[in-house]
Amino acid sequence: MYPLTPHDGAVLCSRYAYMPNKLQYCGGDDNFNLFEYAATGQSDTGLTEILEDFATLYPYLKLIAEANKIEDIFDYRVSEAYWLGNSLLTEVQKSQLYDHLVEVQELKKKLKPELFAKVVGTIPEGALPHHNFHVISIPKRTGHYPVEHTVETMDACKISWGQVKQVDDGKVLVKYYPLVHTDGKLALGEATDKWCQWQKNDSSFVNGLKAGDWVTIHWDWVCDKLTVTQRQNLKYYTELSINLANGNVY
Repeated sequence: MYPLTPHDGAVLCSRYAYMPNKLQYCGGDDNFNLFEYAATGQSDTGLTEILEDFATLYPYLKLIAEANKIEDIFDYRVSEAYWLGNSLLTEVQKSQLYDHLVEVQELKKKLKPELFAKVVGTIPEGALPHHNFHVISIPKRTGHYPVEHTVETMDACKISWGQVKQVDDGKVLVKYYPLVHTDGKLALGEATDKWCQWQKNDSSFVNGLKAGDWVTIHWDWVCDKLTVTQRQNLKYYTELSINLANGNVY
């Protein structure tokens, strides 16, 4: 695997976009090449063209980039902001996020009026254009299969962080914090062991994975290793998204 650089935001996106694309939830039909880009760490216009087919991902990146006056939509900082969270999110104005949800994501057309009102009602309370906000606060998939989310599918779809306990052939045992629904509210549950896939045909998105490493998980696939700051940010923005959504529990 090639090391990521500040110019490899597209590669970062590919690692998180791979599994939902494989499951045919979003994006186009070039999953083989998407995996190759993610595994080799190489990036070119072919990768950005694949990612531009993601109807939810790409507009969010564009929103964050434009709000921060960053010309390159696939700047690493922009990709990191959407998937993990960083300070770029706070530069997106409430009016920009509202326009994005209405005009770009077309939620007013896709959601029932009561649900739409609850979703946009999170904006004045501090909603930010983070992947986990979209997953947790909008309990309906808006990709190829616009079906209702369950807590289990929201948990799989959110970006989770976990610590590797055991590395096996193609799979790893990870202790992570699942999304749960208790006492009428969403929350992060107690640390739970979970087997996740990290290799396909001896290729993976991470190098030298070992017990003790902190990693991200998306649809039971290990996407990347986390720095301490990235883990703190992901935890913060996930908990923020959960707190906002607790007025929208169904």
